[in-house]
Amino acid sequence: MERLGNSQIVAAGLADWRALGQGLHARYLLDDLAAGAAFAVDVAPVVDGAADGVELRLRPGSIDLTLYTVEDGRWVTSRDVDRARGISEIARRRGLTAAPRQVAQLELALDTPSHERVGPFWAALLTGDAGNTVYDSVFDPSDRVPAVWFQITDEHETPRQRWHFDLWLAPEVADERIAAAVAAGGTLVYDGHAPMFTILADPDGNRVCVCTSTGRD
Repeated sequence: MERLGNSQIVAAGLADWRALGQGLHARYLLDDLAAGAAFAVDVAPVVDGAADGVELRLRPGSIDLTLYTVEDGRWVTSRDVDRARGISEIARRRGLTAAPRQVAQLELALDTPSHERVGPFWAALLTGDAGNTVYDSVFDPSDRVPAVWFQITDEHETPRQRWHFDLWLAPEVADERIAAAVAAGGTLVYDGHAPMFTILADPDGNRVCVCTSTGRD
């Protein structure tokens, strides 16, 4: 299926939607959660059969939708444009207001000379499976965490910390996730305050804190 460029997406005239890092994104404002649930029921037939490229998040005041096609990454295709049009029509019939200026997507970027070397570590740590890499990115199939994109840089002798973040996990899964990350090439740097937090490093020396609520009274 042909991937659409930004100019093609703009030309499609999708007033409710915006193309961001991956996929098409829309937000509709809600008076209550019941309205959002009813809208989601109406939308289901439009996206049925393409669950691999649909995200829906319902919260008080709004419902967010993301559409994309999974093909060596997450891209926008004509299928997504057609689905977006169908969803917009349903929203209009229900009297929902689109808020395209409010859409956003968090993507984490990491400089590395080799995404093949560090990718499995970050996939194992963030998703629990070292195989959840697509070319130069890590995608969580259940979208619990943001995507990670690896930007290629020159080799260097001394590891440089390009970014850092804290990954909060349920206490009962932290040890398992730490073990998976170490098995995928990571290093345990510090666990003196575990399970409150544990510091790991990937094969390039980039550090991350695995945090839990245990011990934070």
